[in-house]
Amino acid sequence: MSTDTRAAVTIDKGKRSAPETRTTKSTTGDKVVGGVSHVVMAIWSLIVILPMVWTLIGSFKTTKEIFASPFGLPAEWNFNNYVSAWVDNNFGGMFVNTVIVVGCALVLVMVLGAMCAYVLARFQIPGSRVIYYLMLAGLTFPPFLAIVPLFFILQGMGLLNTLPGLIITYVAFALPFTVFFLFSFFKSLPYEIQEAAYVDGASEWRTFFQVMLPMAKPGMAAIAIMNFLGLWNQFILPISLNTNQDNYVLSQGMASYASSAGYALDFGQMFAAVMITIIPVLIVYILFQRQLQGSVSQGTSK
Repeated sequence: MSTDTRAAVTIDKGKRSAPETRTTKSTTGDKVVGGVSHVVMAIWSLIVILPMVWTLIGSFKTTKEIFASPFGLPAEWNFNNYVSAWVDNNFGGMFVNTVIVVGCALVLVMVLGAMCAYVLARFQIPGSRVIYYLMLAGLTFPPFLAIVPLFFILQGMGLLNTLPGLIITYVAFALPFTVFFLFSFFKSLPYEIQEAAYVDGASEWRTFFQVMLPMAKPGMAAIAIMNFLGLWNQFILPISLNTNQDNYVLSQGMASYASSAGYALDFGQMFAAVMITIIPVLIVYILFQRQLQGSVSQGTSK
């Protein structure tokens, strides 16, 4: 083999080895980033899970046991605290009120928000951009600034201190974010499928409810969970617009119970009440988490 040939082979080997080195470095970097990410996620999971587990264990203890051994297991596992919180402190009634208010408000805001976002995203109508920007402006409006006007508006409508008044208020404050979230989602859906529905003779209503809305299932599930969490944990609106104790929701009940008991607070019952508030949120997330794994392409293939 000549000197030139050997030099060419050496150069060729050098060229071939370079990408392998870059690939190795890239793989090592990915492993480092992945390892750090897993450690951070593990720490964050512990920060979230451990207080919840501690609250769950504390809900089966008496106040004396909690102060004597905060991190120990209860001497007896029973549901006395849950029964007392549910019956004696009327958390059962407040739970029913919360389900009614949040359930009705969630259904209304999802239907109205999806319809509004669909029209604004898919049709060119006069003033559509103005309406969309007004919806965006609603996201910047703090709820506490609207408490006084809302108080007099609901009072004039005869809905102050009532569950329907809370439902209407919840819908009004959740609607802008719902429209904002679903607008870009409906905008990205292919127009060919909508046109195909028109060719098959489908009306606008049928096209929306039977064709376009099922394709938006992942987005609907995501915004439904976000709205549910926001509405379920809402505090400032019910505390200001709903002073009738018979119509209290859970967030009001928790605050009222903790403040009225003072130093005689039964921490076991309070922890049980906290778990009563948390469990529905966990159940809803578990039921809807599979819907979050979808995509637009999966929706169109169906």
